[in-house]
Amino acid sequence: MTKVTTAVIPAAGFGTRFLPATKAQPKEMLTVVDKPVIQYVVEEAVAAGITDIIIITGQSKRAIEDHFDRNFELEMRLNEQKKITSLKEVRHISKLANFIYIRQKEPLGDGHAILEAESLLRGRPFAVLSGDDIVESPRPLLKEMIEIFDEFNAPVVSVCPVARREIHRYGVIGGVKIRPRLYKLNSVIEKPNARQAPSNLAIVVRYILNTEFLDVLKRVPLRRGQELRTADGMARYVARHAAYGFVTNGTWHDCGSKLGLLKASVAYGLKHSEIKRDFKNYLKTLS
Repeated sequence: MTKVTTAVIPAAGFGTRFLPATKAQPKEMLTVVDKPVIQYVVEEAVAAGITDIIIITGQSKRAIEDHFDRNFELEMRLNEQKKITSLKEVRHISKLANFIYIRQKEPLGDGHAILEAESLLRGRPFAVLSGDDIVESPRPLLKEMIEIFDEFNAPVVSVCPVARREIHRYGVIGGVKIRPRLYKLNSVIEKPNARQAPSNLAIVVRYILNTEFLDVLKRVPLRRGQELRTADGMARYVARHAAYGFVTNGTWHDCGSKLGLLKASVAYGLKHSEIKRDFKNYLKTLS
């Protein structure tokens, strides 16, 4: 069986929820303490064994490419100033993986973004990770998903329980529980209301997919508002093929929302070796 070593990260959206902060910078480059959100995503992928990362970008996303590239002028300055730790950190970023960038001419959804990379994905399984979702877990979530894929040779989507009042914001799965944390899917609904939702398990936007899924996704019509969502493709796929939902046992930070980004900053700030003590003391003053 071919190993999963390629990942796609759709990152072409406008990030309108964060305006005006995202007027001139990608939402994926918003920071959680001292790293942009997308770097946390890339690091999870690399920890799962991913070696090739395809980032789907768009207009005004050049900062993402620059972040994962070398910056010789900065490295020279850090070296001259004897800031060796910082020098090692910035050099390490460009060595995380082999990065490939594809421009999505129009922001038509994450499903359309995947199809932009189709020629690089056919004939092999691949992962898909949202550029603005961070998952803290005992083991890398994507690594666990790859193990499920290897066991069943079928697509896997990660899910997380959410409150019913929030269910309308996410793709939601329905399925039969076959063992702890694992469901065999029988339905996927994109952004249902509370009554329509088959469960409270929302898609965390981590997928392991295959070529057969690409064939299904290509036949899905655009949604109202002219978007093709990966969840729409999965809804059609599970009608005829086996696929699985894997429940994360970690903490999901939806950094595509203002509150989610703030929560992630607090969570990582409380663990950051440089600031955790002072930050914790500061938070105590607010209560």
